[in-house]
Amino acid sequence: MIRSLPSNRSYSFGFGLYIVLFYLFLFAPLLVTCVLAFNDSDFPALPWKGFTLDWFTAETRDRVGIFRDQANLTSIWVSFQTAFFVSLLSLVVGTMGAFLFEQERFRFREGLYFLALAPLVIPGVILGISILLTANGAGLLLEERFGLDVELLRPSFWLVVLGQFSFITTFVLLVVSARLKKFDTSLEEAALNLGAGRLQVIWLIVLPFLRPALIGAGAVAFLMSFENFNTTLFLVGSDTTLPVNLYLQVRDGSTPVINAISFLLIIGTSLMALLSLFFRRR
Repeated sequence: MIRSLPSNRSYSFGFGLYIVLFYLFLFAPLLVTCVLAFNDSDFPALPWKGFTLDWFTAETRDRVGIFRDQANLTSIWVSFQTAFFVSLLSLVVGTMGAFLFEQERFRFREGLYFLALAPLVIPGVILGISILLTANGAGLLLEERFGLDVELLRPSFWLVVLGQFSFITTFVLLVVSARLKKFDTSLEEAALNLGAGRLQVIWLIVLPFLRPALIGAGAVAFLMSFENFNTTLFLVGSDTTLPVNLYLQVRDGSTPVINAISFLLIIGTSLMALLSLFFRRR
């Protein structure tokens, strides 16, 4: 409906109510989690028993805050490292894939592009199990035939990186490809006619044009890797990531420190989204 046209009051009321309920559904759970991070209770749930910062800074026999909890801090650091390497690899390979599919013409291009998008429709659980079984099978084969013990083929940090990279690259490919479709190829042709080499054209003209997409794709890849659970659960080794560590805490019964962690993650991801928006506008 065109908003400039006259409308009755019931429609306007219904439209406004829908908007309110929609955003309430989206943000109310997050708001409750943030509030409970400061609840002076030994359980991560209502009722409200007063304001406290214990779940951030305390270090007593009964309460340990997130900044004093070495296990959770270690898992946060592992997740940060994982997200860094996954986003870096995904940006490089995804951008190269975007160049391949958008600027080259070759046989079976459509079929290969479809295969590149296949990880989007494969459930993360299936992807994690498949990578685990394949890696274990290859590791056993190398050990039996050649006596080689390849750490990458066992549940470990780098296997998690490889598993997440296998599907997060697809998101980078889509984001960069969408931006590359808008590129004016006459700029590239003019630079080549003026004596620039192919690498100079990419570095000085194409990549600056792609900078907003690269920043956005890098932020999305980092956040997707940081919060990934279903694929990581099957590939993680002794160094657990934060989502897996939180799952284990919730399963075994946790304190409100889990709300404190959630609060910090919400603030962190919001700041990253704002920074990404700022750089994209610039």
